[in-house]
This record gives sequence, structure tokens and C-alpha cells, in this order.
Amino acid sequence: MKILISADMEGATGVTWPADVLPGTPQWERCRSLFTSDVDAAARGFLDGGADEVLINEAHWTMRNLLLEQLDERAEMLTGRHKSLSMVEGVQHGDVDGIAFVGYHTGAGAEGVLAHTYLANSITGVWLDGMRASEGLLNARVVAEFGVPVILVTGDDLTCEDALGYAPEAHKVAVKDHVSRYAAVCRTPARTAADIRAAAEKAVSLAVRHEPVQAGPFTMELEFDAEHLAGAATVVPGTERSGERRVAYTSETMYEAIRTFKAVTTIVSAAVEEQYG
Repeated sequence: MKILISADMEGATGVTWPADVLPGTPQWERCRSLFTSDVDAAARGFLDGGADEVLINEAHWTMRNLLLEQLDERAEMLTGRHKSLSMVEGVQHGDVDGIAFVGYHTGAGAEGVLAHTYLANSITGVWLDGMRASEGLLNARVVAEFGVPVILVTGDDLTCEDALGYAPEAHKVAVKDHVSRYAAVCRTPARTAADIRAAAEKAVSLAVRHEPVQAGPFTMELEFDAEHLAGAATVVPGTERSGERRVAYTSETMYEAIRTFKAVTTIVSAAVEEQYG
């Protein structure tokens, strides 16, 4: 049995403001250990529950945040950027039985600690077939096409509520309670590690591959905080304006949809200037 952990940082223990997750800042350096503690607890729990392999895929920013030397020696880590499926890289090879979303957060335009979808501020909303979409929802739809269930989600309390919509059977662990986008009531790492490890051990029973879900076509719509970003996004073939600050496109599969989404966000990021984004 092989479990894949998709590890994001905004939903990690103790993380509440941008400097906590911005590579190179003193706060990020401190929070790397807290983030690693959450991920390690999940890995240990899955191994406790009978998993044979745990692969951790770094999914935050530069995708070089976790401290390898602090992870259980039985786990393996995929680190670095430019991966075909980005946050859920590894799920496409046919050997993953279940996936965990560790350190996840709510989507752009929603309440939640450091809420966003891919880009911190430039994207103000993402909708998948008319439903407001978090990274969790998007990634859950991708892994479903490979027959892989989401078995564990950790983050703030609102992230756990969001997960009820895309992975109702998955175990959920709230490591903090939302107060504002930049404030939360946080549990200590000793407590969250114990909670995550216990939930992961139980979640192993959900790691049963199913028939791939082919539910396309899918329509994605993105809203930006500036009009010129919508224009920049239309450089991607198949992407058209759907409003003054919105674009939309339709893909036959979520695999195609998420890859187009990545192309759009890459181009939009390059179109943002320092002062007048």
C-alpha cells in the first residue's frame, strides 16, 4: 500500500501570516519545523496503520520547504518545482492507493487563514463548473481521475469544513481555528502531531483504489484583481474573457484543466508589476 502526501504550508500548525510561508524570511525558517512536524506525523500515522510506502510531495511555493532530516526514515520526499501535476505529482503512475492533503487552506475569496487559490492575491476567485474552488477541490477532482481517494485533510477549521464538500469520508484534523485571514487560535505542535498521527492511522482503511472517475468536460472560471491580468491570461489557447476581470475555459478532463490552470497562473504572475499589480 502506497500513500501520497500533498504537503502545503499555509494550513500548517502555527502558520497565520504571509511571512510564515514566504521562503527566505526568519518566520518561514521557524515555521519550516512546524510544517515538517505536521507532515511527519501524517507519515508516521500511515505507517502505523499498515502502509508500506509514504511519498511526500512538496506543494508549497518553491516546493523546497520541508526539512528532510526531520522526517521518519521510512518516508520519501519529492521536492522541487516543475512537475507535471504540481501539487499532486505522483498520483498519475498507478501505484498510489490514497492521498492526504496536509497543510491545506480555503480558496480565494473565502474565509480562512491565508485563503487563496494558487496565487496569493492576484486571483480573487476560482470556480469549477460554477462552484467556488479551493486547491483541495481542484486537486480532489484531479486524483479522482486516477482512482485515488482523498483520505486525510489537515488545515484550519474552515479548511476541514471545505473538505466536507469534496472528500466527505476523509478524516479531518483542524490544527487551528480561523479568526481572520491573518489570525488563528493555534494548537501546540505536540498536540497537532498527536492528532494528525492518530487520524492518519485510521485513514489507512480508506486507502482503496476505485474506478477512475471521468466526469468531464469541466469549465473553469478565474477572477483577477486587475483587468489587465484577464487580458494576459487569454494568451493561453482556449481561454477567453468571461467578464471585465474574468476568464474561462473548458477542458475534457481535470488533468487538462489543472495543467491549463497552471499555465494561466504562470502567465498572470509574470504580468504583475511590483507597485501596480
